[in-house]
Amino acid sequence: MPAQPSSASSAASPVPPFDPGDPLGLDDLLSDEDRAVRDTVRQWTADRVLPHIAEWYEAGELPGIRELARELGSIGALGMSLTGYGCAGASAVQYGLACLELEAADSGIRSLVSVQGSLAMYAIWRFGSEEQKQQWLPRMAAGEVIGCFGLTEPDHGSDPAGMRTYAKRDGDDWVLTGRKMWITNGSVAGVAVVWARTDEGIRGFVVPTDAPGFAAPEIKHKWSLRASVTSELVLDEVRLPADAVLPGVTGLRGPLGCLSHARYGIVWGSMGAARASFEAALDYAKTREQFGKPIGGFQLTQAKLADMAVELHKGILLAHHLGLRMDAGRLRPEQISFGKLNNVREAIEICRTARTILGANGISLEYPVMRHATNLESVLTYEGTVEMHQLVLGKALTGLDAFR
Repeated sequence: MPAQPSSASSAASPVPPFDPGDPLGLDDLLSDEDRAVRDTVRQWTADRVLPHIAEWYEAGELPGIRELARELGSIGALGMSLTGYGCAGASAVQYGLACLELEAADSGIRSLVSVQGSLAMYAIWRFGSEEQKQQWLPRMAAGEVIGCFGLTEPDHGSDPAGMRTYAKRDGDDWVLTGRKMWITNGSVAGVAVVWARTDEGIRGFVVPTDAPGFAAPEIKHKWSLRASVTSELVLDEVRLPADAVLPGVTGLRGPLGCLSHARYGIVWGSMGAARASFEAALDYAKTREQFGKPIGGFQLTQAKLADMAVELHKGILLAHHLGLRMDAGRLRPEQISFGKLNNVREAIEICRTARTILGANGISLEYPVMRHATNLESVLTYEGTVEMHQLVLGKALTGLDAFR
């Protein structure tokens, strides 16, 4: 017979009560420092974002973005997993928890932080010269300078190798010409990391946005990520000194390495949007009455809530697992694709199911569900579409390349 636990050990470790907010007990996986990071970001969003986000979303703007960036810098949320240069040096798990809390407020706020830290700052930190790091990273970590990341073009999204933006040498200088599209933070950025073709291959350039020939018109009329600054970048013979190029990388592995870092944050962040929608549905189901009782008392509603909870917390567990692998230096790009593919798809489904529980109220901005659902349609597409991540995993599984 299997050994039975002693009465002493059972008394010393009582089974905790079931927590609807943490049904798997995932908080047990977190250290005190992890919880402190999470709680700090959660409190900041409660104070500075949640009271205003519906209004910002409806207006299609993010007012005070520079002030918000400085506040995010003051709590260590910008470039937080990077070390040195004023960065917090947080663990990958802590960065993920921050992304979850930021996106539980709004995907646009998480995008601001992700582009700043995981794309623009990471590119300089990973591939830049010491002079570039000293010049930009401390101010970006403090939120004094906002950065953007120029890779996607009007005609080249999933296939960045086909980019047309070109940098040519002119004496000791570089001259950049081209266009980039769907660039978060573009029109408010003080610095842009722009990827361009050269005679040597694809190179990254650190471009001050006040350089002559640089323009960043804002993209309007979005139905998703409305509380986020999205721009086009126009480079009309932008002249840069020789030391503007990122010296540490040539080829697509540079921008793709940055994207892997940012996609990791999406694995966590998408679960924040899902959690906010699930919590709204759960609260609504316990108070909204039909046929003489709360709708949460009906079997069909409980089935929806149970399925949503299962996928939500499986997704958080997957994100935590990937975070531990990243902290151990063992996380592969294919595993990040696994996480983004699963978690964003499931997050959208959770939002859609939550909307059905709220009924007609689900389309109202008084509740966060439709806002999160529409935001996630952008998150589903950017930094790798569903199809691209399916093909990444397909190649990893079969050893056969189906991209072309």
